[in-house]
Amino acid sequence: MNKDTWKKGLKSGLKTTWTLGKVIFPVTFIVSILRYTPILDWVVKMIAPVMSIFGLPGEAAIPLVLGNFLNLYAAIGGILSLEMTVKEVFIIAVMLSFSHNILVETGVALRVGVKLWVILVVRFGLAMLSAIVINLVWQGGDKIAKYGLVGNGDETVNGLGPIVWKGMEKAALGVLQLAIIVIPLMIIIQILKDLKWMELFSKKMAPVTKLLGMKENTSPTLVTGLVVGLAYGAGVMIQAVKEDGVSKKDATLAFIFLVACHAVVEDTLIFIPLGIPVLPLFFIRLIVAILLTVTVAFFWNRVELTKGNDATYEH
Repeated sequence: MNKDTWKKGLKSGLKTTWTLGKVIFPVTFIVSILRYTPILDWVVKMIAPVMSIFGLPGEAAIPLVLGNFLNLYAAIGGILSLEMTVKEVFIIAVMLSFSHNILVETGVALRVGVKLWVILVVRFGLAMLSAIVINLVWQGGDKIAKYGLVGNGDETVNGLGPIVWKGMEKAALGVLQLAIIVIPLMIIIQILKDLKWMELFSKKMAPVTKLLGMKENTSPTLVTGLVVGLAYGAGVMIQAVKEDGVSKKDATLAFIFLVACHAVVEDTLIFIPLGIPVLPLFFIRLIVAILLTVTVAFFWNRVELTKGNDATYEH
């Protein structure tokens, strides 16, 4: 391992941070400003009437809107202000596991080349379908949820200047947090590449990626997304698409998997203080991710095979 490895990794990390930061900074800034306008309240009032479809009260729209516009921590802050049953909180947790931070993570996915309609259909589709199924299947969970000591971190900010400053601060912190994770991650990946450990790792993961319908060079992206999250996993994916020859098909399949199941440690543990069973939450995400990715890969391969046969017949 030499200086070139560190330089290459640092350069890759800075480049990735810049690429993703151009999405994260403006989106975080705009959404932070929107929090202090009537727009979020208007969105909540608009979707509240449809909450009964998912077995939720109208006010459940508050954490769902906060979670999708902002993040899971904001959603938890919204949940803490409501009195709901364990079942209702669990349904919200499952929905938000599939669909949260939608603006930032969608922007990041688009940078990789995943189509917008794929992202939105998968994320919102899984959130709504899972809620309907859980509401119909689970007959228990009627006790009022007892929340632990969780703070939502909200602050009262008044005046245009302080609101804009707060938005800039949150946006800058978002990019800084990204850099703190992505730059060391890219350096580590570069070290592993130069030591030929990535090749070994990819071979070990080959049966898993093959089961999911992807080639073995997609495995680093999957593991990164599973551990640190969709946005940070995208940083590895952007590099993989450019340097490792990961196809657009495999990138899309990897993103479909990670949409359903990413940052499994953090996104699961943060729901513990809400008094809901988190182990079923984890397994629901993992099983749905596997089944969905395998199904999409199967039909995608069938379509490609049919097109190939048609081309052969034409000759």
